[in-house]
Amino acid sequence: MFHERLKKLREKENITREHLAKALDITYSALSKYETGKREPDFELLQKLARYFNVSTDFLLGISEYKQPTYEQAGISDEDYNNLSSYQKEVIDFFVSRENLAFKNQPENILDALEEFEIFYEYWKKKQEDKK
Repeated sequence: MFHERLKKLREKENITREHLAKALDITYSALSKYETGKREPDFELLQKLARYFNVSTDFLLGISEYKQPTYEQAGISDEDYNNLSSYQKEVIDFFVSRENLAFKNQPENILDALEEFEIFYEYWKKKQEDKK
């Protein structure tokens, strides 16, 4: 599903493989493999693609039919999101892309819980590294 969505997004925007590969800082060959399903993206590239095409990672992966970035679905304005550091954006994107995530005491504004999210995110990343 990912490879089909990537190719459709690129073609819809009339972007050449050369241009997109350069914008993502990957080789033409790597992009070609992503588009033909011979290679899967890592988390970092998936995030870059989502930002480039202004779609959610869930949309790219075929989990969701919604192209809208996940932060907008969580009620975070473009201005607030753009004022975050790249790391904070990564944390927000990670949490709001989880469809089955529930909060015991849900904050009124998700940005109010950013510090706690960052702590949990670091814990989660460490657990993922330990699995390797």
